Amino acid sequence: MLDGKTVVDLWGGHYDETRTREWERDTLVNVYSVTKGMTAICAHQLIERGMLDIDAPVCEYWPEFAAAGKQAISVRWLLSHKAGLPAIRDPLPLNSLYDWNLMCSALAAQAPWWTPGEHHGYHIMTFGYLVGELIRRVSGESIGAYFRKHVAEPLDADFHIGLSEEHDVRTSHVFGVHAGNRPAPSAPTEPGAREEFMRAWQTWQDPTTMQGAATLNPPQSRGAVNTREWRAAEIPSVNGHGNARALARIYGALARGGEIDGTRILESKTIDRATTEEAFGPDRLFSGRPSRFGLGFMLSHDFSRLSPNPRAFGHAGAGGSLGMADPDAKIGFGFTMNNMQMGIVSAGSTAALMVDAFCEAPR
Repeated sequence: MLDGKTVVDLWGGHYDETRTREWERDTLVNVYSVTKGMTAICAHQLIERGMLDIDAPVCEYWPEFAAAGKQAISVRWLLSHKAGLPAIRDPLPLNSLYDWNLMCSALAAQAPWWTPGEHHGYHIMTFGYLVGELIRRVSGESIGAYFRKHVAEPLDADFHIGLSEEHDVRTSHVFGVHAGNRPAPSAPTEPGAREEFMRAWQTWQDPTTMQGAATLNPPQSRGAVNTREWRAAEIPSVNGHGNARALARIYGALARGGEIDGTRILESKTIDRATTEEAFGPDRLFSGRPSRFGLGFMLSHDFSRLSPNPRAFGHAGAGGSLGMADPDAKIGFGFTMNNMQMGIVSAGSTAALMVDAFCEAPR
């Protein structure tokens, strides 16, 4: 979208590896961590309305969270991946991701892996439960219900956190790299960096390490991402289902200061606060690979550029999906796919090439 108007709307491909069914205009697909941006929007609405204080201790809203020395962890640190809670140490049963109360109780009991606020590290799976439980505590609604009522329906955006069975008929399977289980962390493509990363990958195979626990605890059934149980659950870090059109519309609103077609989802000053840098530098989870975050949103940087314009923000997903707002160019962009590739958004990725091509096109 460009300044609130749809200027490019493309789709193509197939639902499956055997290419027996063509991708259609309203096809939905799991977009993994792109979901985190949707969760962040909900949190910022509640902050804007005075229901959440960005600098208040989390335990003010979630008393059980104060356990294990977490009394001082703030809402700000949850949103900026600085809480030190990217993983759960105690082993959980198979498919516990579908059990909201179990996951939140385990996180409330968990001690931080580093001193909160001093470092940042990507909370791959836990971000959605941490922020989603805050949303549930203060709004009285689950993250899926809240998002549907306050974001998706007002914007007429076809995006879902917790997908109803009626939509299965138009939902593509995910296949390719890592589609059998949850997505693995993405490897860099720079010369030499990939080899170093793959050596570090061995750490991710050990469930007793922070990295291993972040992706292996709780364990999942193979191919879980394509099951009804996965789609129905509300896992607001990684199981949002939507299409590029929906992402472009949502981020199209954010690119215009929070409003599109007379519907406002956030105030401009809220977006400015949400996209101010909170964390930048070596990521504790990704073996020192740099990452940059505002409050719930990825921010563009040289290692993972979202747009040619430096103020671009949004969120990428494993395999290459992306939702992005470029407030300088007033662009709202969405890209979704079902053939999982190694990596997320970086130079040379399909999403990055499409953004570049759009920005370079004559107006």
